[in-house]
Amino acid sequence: QVQFAESGGGLVQAGGSLRLSCAVSGITLSMWAFGWYRQALGKERELVASIGPSGTASYVDSVKGRFTISRDNAKKTVHLQMNNLKAEDTAVYYCMRLTPGGDSWGQGTQVTVSS
Repeated sequence: QVQFAESGGGLVQAGGSLRLSCAVSGITLSMWAFGWYRQALGKERELVASIGPSGTASYVDSVKGRFTISRDNAKKTVHLQMNNLKAEDTAVYYCMRLTPGGDSWGQGTQVTVSS
C-alpha cells in the first residue's frame, strides 16, 4: 500500500519561503512521476507541480519561477521549495503519485500566508 506523509507547512508572511517534504512508502520512487497538489478552502484540488522519473519538472503558471519540485529517490522523498509566497498560495498541500489508478491521499500539510 502506497502512503504519503507531508510535512513542512506553517504560517509565513507574504514574500517568505517554506520547504515541503513528502515521505513516500510502499513503492520504489524511481519508477514514478509525482506531483504536489493544493486545495484552498472552498476550491477544488489543483496540481501545482510535477516531476517525472528522470527529474523533468513542470509547473502551473501561477507558481512558475517561485516553486521548485525535487525528488530524492534514495531517501524516498519529494520536496517542494516555495519562495516569494503570496496570500493566494494559502492551502493544504498534498503529494501524490501520478498514475491513472490513483492512491489514497495523505493528510496534507497546511500552508498559510499572511499578507
